[in-house]
Amino acid sequence: MEAVLAHLRGAIERGDYPVGQKLPSESALGKEFEVSRSVVREALRGLQALGLTVSKTGKGTFVTATGPVENPTFGTYSARDLFEVRRHVEIPVAGYAAVRRSTDDLDLLGHLVERMDLETDNTAWVALDSLFHITIAQASGNPVFGKVIEEIRDALARQSSFLNQLGDRRTRSNTEHREIVTAIAAGSEADAVAAMTSHLEHVENALTTIVRPGRPTQQNKDD
Repeated sequence: MEAVLAHLRGAIERGDYPVGQKLPSESALGKEFEVSRSVVREALRGLQALGLTVSKTGKGTFVTATGPVENPTFGTYSARDLFEVRRHVEIPVAGYAAVRRSTDDLDLLGHLVERMDLETDNTAWVALDSLFHITIAQASGNPVFGKVIEEIRDALARQSSFLNQLGDRRTRSNTEHREIVTAIAAGSEADAVAAMTSHLEHVENALTTIVRPGRPTQQNKDD
């Protein structure tokens, strides 16, 4: 999928497929790259998330821009919308979870990180990732937080899948998730807040790197 997406993205940015032109069909691309239609479909979704194309039902995929948008969209929410909400919700939520979590919450979080470490299927991992963040929100003891994360669950899953496929985020995310759980288990509000803050910053930096290769990330700016 990464190879197909990289090839199509490069072709669009070079002008091989100008704005307004229709891309080859899924079957044609599948034959060209010798991959299944499901792989091609994932690559096309990546192009759409980058803002390079638009899919028209029954007509195909059309080029809409020669370069990725600054603020890609995942489902019904933009990346900027998601990061803004996550910074203001998930960071304090991690702190609340550290001081309010139950034994059952800790057991579930520990089970989830173990499963994510062993999971090899990207779709299954993404589902576990969403459940992980929902579980932390529920562990906060405030049901409203859980509802907020549930509302953006689909968008988070799309973004997570996108970052895993193009930014190779899974291994690093597993490590960051364990750091969050360790802080929550220790009952340290400050450490939980710091761990979640670090996790979200890495996620945002990974997206920036994908959308604008070579552009300084926040971490690099701070350095």
